[in-house]
Amino acid sequence: MSLVAEPSATQPRPSWRERWLNFRNRLIAKPSFQHWAAGFPLTRGVARRQASALFDVVAGFVYSQILAAAVELDLFRTLEAGPLSVEALSSRLKLNQAATMKLLKGCTALDLTQALPDGRFGLGQLGAAMLGNPAIEPMIRHHAMLYADLADPVALLKGAPRSTALKDFWAYAGEASPERADDGAVAAYSRLMAATQTLVAQEILDAWPLAGHRHLMDIGGGEGAFIRAAAARYGHLQFTLADLPAVTARASAALRTAGLEARVRLAPGSFLTDPLPAGADVATLVRVLHDHDDGAAAAILKAARAALGPGGVLLVAEPMSEAPGAKRMGDAYFGFYLAAMGSGRPRSPNEIREMLSVAGFSSSRVVRTRQPLLVQVIAARV
Repeated sequence: MSLVAEPSATQPRPSWRERWLNFRNRLIAKPSFQHWAAGFPLTRGVARRQASALFDVVAGFVYSQILAAAVELDLFRTLEAGPLSVEALSSRLKLNQAATMKLLKGCTALDLTQALPDGRFGLGQLGAAMLGNPAIEPMIRHHAMLYADLADPVALLKGAPRSTALKDFWAYAGEASPERADDGAVAAYSRLMAATQTLVAQEILDAWPLAGHRHLMDIGGGEGAFIRAAAARYGHLQFTLADLPAVTARASAALRTAGLEARVRLAPGSFLTDPLPAGADVATLVRVLHDHDDGAAAAILKAARAALGPGGVLLVAEPMSEAPGAKRMGDAYFGFYLAAMGSGRPRSPNEIREMLSVAGFSSSRVVRTRQPLLVQVIAARV
């Protein structure tokens, strides 16, 4: 009697690729093969890299907590002026020397700090990059909510938590009438989005020059951080900022401080239920679409299409799944972040382009950005 099950009438015969994957996986799963591969000269390097990659997945939460501790203690700014001794750092961080050394060794292993031959510690390459990207720090602090929500990831996948820290933080997530949210409900997330917008604003403006446009409408524009960046680069542009009433009230103050109140029209309301104002020849959705489930995302795209005249352009800019060189960001990070938030999902460029077509846009294309990990851009034309 054969021990190999014959393909059933309802089960297709495995392809050669599937057979190869099954064979490969059975082989890799054998401890004896792992032991052999780690010692054989031609496979030793691959085996060690794979073992290191697997351990990084296992230990990733610990790494992120080391980074969180460094941010909380302001380690990178403390080292900005130059390397310091463990004794000096211990005094400034208000930790005993043993704890300071433990943090420094952890940060050095992650290339956040660097040990010098004389025993002092300075910034590592990633620590220096942290200083050059101040928008990263608010996100790291914000992640405390995400880590709390991921304490029981299986429960999250099963939809068990009725309330999560992230769902409570994002005032519009799961709300039937988000336009009723007051300033207290929107202040924290509005500040976070404004603080982190610098991560992507220049990437978008580099990818799609606005010199040929006259009026930009930023849909879900928050406190106007993207509009301020665009206005600084293009002095001729006029703007409309559409967002929840409590958010546009906050934007009004920020735009007045920036001296842009005469160039920006505010459109308070909900883009899920209220029509967007006409008049713009280019509209932007910056980190908005992936926050919404498919039905709401489709409604947003239809509203944008209705507001744009012939030849108008919509720019969808956000982290997407299947990003070149950054696939973990889309489906792993944002997949679970948005699950904790209780709204939205990461989408691939092809999925978004299909939604744009259904919404009535005549054409769309992916526009290259320098940092697809942070943001990809799709331009759709009416």
